[in-house]
Amino acid sequence: MPRPLPIALVQAPPRPAGGAGFAGEVEDVLRRFPDTRLAAFPELHLCGVGGEGDDRTAQLRAAAEPLRGRRTQELAELAGDLGIWLAPGTVCEKGDHGELFNTALVFSPRGELAGWYRKVFPWRPYEPYDPGDRFVVADLADAGRVGFSICYDAWFPEVTRHLAWMGAEVVLNPVQTTTRDRAQELVLARANAIVNQVFVASVNTAGPIGMGDSLLVGPEGDVLAALPGNDHGVLAHTIDLDEVARVRREGTAGTNRVWAQFTPDDAPLDLPLYQGRIEPDRWRPREGDDR
Repeated sequence: MPRPLPIALVQAPPRPAGGAGFAGEVEDVLRRFPDTRLAAFPELHLCGVGGEGDDRTAQLRAAAEPLRGRRTQELAELAGDLGIWLAPGTVCEKGDHGELFNTALVFSPRGELAGWYRKVFPWRPYEPYDPGDRFVVADLADAGRVGFSICYDAWFPEVTRHLAWMGAEVVLNPVQTTTRDRAQELVLARANAIVNQVFVASVNTAGPIGMGDSLLVGPEGDVLAALPGNDHGVLAHTIDLDEVARVRREGTAGTNRVWAQFTPDDAPLDLPLYQGRIEPDRWRPREGDDR
């Protein structure tokens, strides 16, 4: 049975730290695309700063707030007032012990913080963030299950693989790529979707800062919609989350069923890099009560 999820990926330049005017920006998106149930914005969309090196780091720290501070409360109220799932990009979070995290947030139509994720793989040595310590998925009630990766996380296949294993049907990937490697990121978005059989929504910052090229990829790796170039724009598209189950059941291109690779009779496979192993009876995405 189809499970449609109308989403809007907003390719836009970042707002100055403090996020003034963001409510109007979201409202404008909803006026243009009134069926939207999930609106998503780029990395650091509400923490735009200038400068380089220590000066930029100081500005990012000045923009940081505790997870459950004033900014979070205001964003939760905005989502509740508009009655949508709102992923406002990422923000600078001040940790309990003075850490600086790059944190993705998602809010429910009831005005609640529904999930948060701290970037596990900051782009070193250029980014000053402390790394998060866990992968995160969030249940969007009847909308489905969403996993989070932030920009450079997409270069590490362990992230999307774990999110899919944790039951994610769509992976939100907010990005602020200002460098020429956006072309490679587009390949990674498709590859991560293909090998995990999930939707991937990669929304990048618009110019003049970002390279743009936001895209939405289906669970067979097909590009469902894209915003070529770095102009400000909105990628609005309705996905059917039941496509994930269909592709896993029938196989990518009717051929490859990666999540059915192992049988209970197979021996565990050692993974020396992780000092762990694949247990055949655990090799399937979590569903229902398993989540």
